[in-house]
Amino acid sequence: MRQLLLAILLVFPFLLHAPDSDQIQHVLSMQADAWNHHDLERFMTGYWNSPQLTFFSGGKASQGWQAALDRYRKSYQSQGHELGHLDFSDLLIQSLGPDSAFVRGTWKLTVSDGKTPHGLFTLVFRRFPDGWKIIHDHTSAAE
Repeated sequence: MRQLLLAILLVFPFLLHAPDSDQIQHVLSMQADAWNHHDLERFMTGYWNSPQLTFFSGGKASQGWQAALDRYRKSYQSQGHELGHLDFSDLLIQSLGPDSAFVRGTWKLTVSDGKTPHGLFTLVFRRFPDGWKIIHDHTSAAE
């Protein structure tokens, strides 16, 4: 009985601070839908609109919501590029506290030439008054 009580006391704080996985999942689903409808502005509503947003990709670090949007536009909407169809999978959402969460998963693009760029990502989410937002994104592409 004592061991059961100890186990409950150890786990209970994590249950109290579990992120709303459904809301975080909704943000990611909305982002994929927006991407697949070629709506980068709606896609970007999943990110914290702040100069402090951080984004790591391709061995480079960038900072700021506008810089992330500009990078997406250059990489996927400029001449000779396309958004394609985005899928997220293998998602794991873990609480870091009452207002933060860590998410990891895989991404895959399917583009018109038949190529399927793909890779891994880790995200840090924070709960704001207007909902869960990504405050850090580290995305890597498979070689």
